[in-house]
Amino acid sequence: MAVPLFDTATPLAAIDAEIRAKVSAILDKGAYVLGPEVRAFEQEFASYVGARHAIGVANGTDALILALRALGVGPGDEVVVPSFTFYASAEAIPHAGARPVFCDVDPETFLMTPEHVKAVLTPRTKAVIAVHLFGNVAPVEEIEALGVPVVEDAAQAAGTVLADGRRPGALGTIATFSFYPSKNLGAFGDGGAVTTNDDALAARLRMLRVHGERERYKHEAIGWNSRLDALQAAVLRVKLPHLDGWSAGRVANADRYDRLFAESGLVARECVQLPVRAPKCGHIFNQYTIRVRQRDALGAHLKEQGIGWGIYYPIPLHLQECFGHLGYEAGDMPEAERASNEVLSLPIFPELTASQLERVVSTIAAFY
Repeated sequence: MAVPLFDTATPLAAIDAEIRAKVSAILDKGAYVLGPEVRAFEQEFASYVGARHAIGVANGTDALILALRALGVGPGDEVVVPSFTFYASAEAIPHAGARPVFCDVDPETFLMTPEHVKAVLTPRTKAVIAVHLFGNVAPVEEIEALGVPVVEDAAQAAGTVLADGRRPGALGTIATFSFYPSKNLGAFGDGGAVTTNDDALAARLRMLRVHGERERYKHEAIGWNSRLDALQAAVLRVKLPHLDGWSAGRVANADRYDRLFAESGLVARECVQLPVRAPKCGHIFNQYTIRVRQRDALGAHLKEQGIGWGIYYPIPLHLQECFGHLGYEAGDMPEAERASNEVLSLPIFPELTASQLERVVSTIAAFY
């Protein structure tokens, strides 16, 4: 029994006809960029996350760049970002003209903490990018209390709910999302959004995403060309009402994994360390990421058995070649480095069956 890492096709079966009808209507109208479909999605998504505004953009990386630009980040500024995250979280910073300053992460949740951020703050710090990694939620309010605006990188956290009912996207000054197909809320290609409660920031973002213009051919700022396509917005509008149900399926599968791993004895033997849910956070498990011994050998074994897996992420960002000029060395971020050597992500999509979950865990148990 093969168990793929992702299954983006099965959830679409029940909504296939609705998606095709939406796409067909757009093709008939010939309105492909921004327009009423995008405006409708922006309103619905803003309402979903609990923010006043959502601004659709071309992808999650552009969302980060434009969020930093909207905050006035530029040359001479520093932006704090965790070293253990997807590359785009830091890549956006030089594109805004600023310098990335990396911090370490908590060894259990993989998230930055206020203590990590405080340790690297300087008078030049203009913003902090707090990554909600794997669907866990970083302590945004505690970090923002340090006196620096927080950009929530919520690319992996669409659908997460805090204990008090709030959602990522409305916790800090501004937030960014990716709708890449493998995300919990995925489009049929690239797409992204920025959310905020700040009217002025929202207006600036809408201007920046269209070449820095509010009025056609009058450019008041050096902008960007980053607009959400109407076709992608239409797909996202159909999928958004199903997100909470899909999220519940992911959480249920994570709970089953936890139970199966505990019953296998792998946790007690310290072969496997299970994901830790951040305090007051309904972890949405965009990835179910465990720590393991002999990670590479285990990965080869899973591949032989037809079980999908991934490593998110194998190299901490402070050790990436493109950031070599910043002067970081091995040992500077010990927890980020340890995580990069030990993490392994398992299939977690909501349609996984009980027998598939059992096979994943029994295959790992057989390896050890």
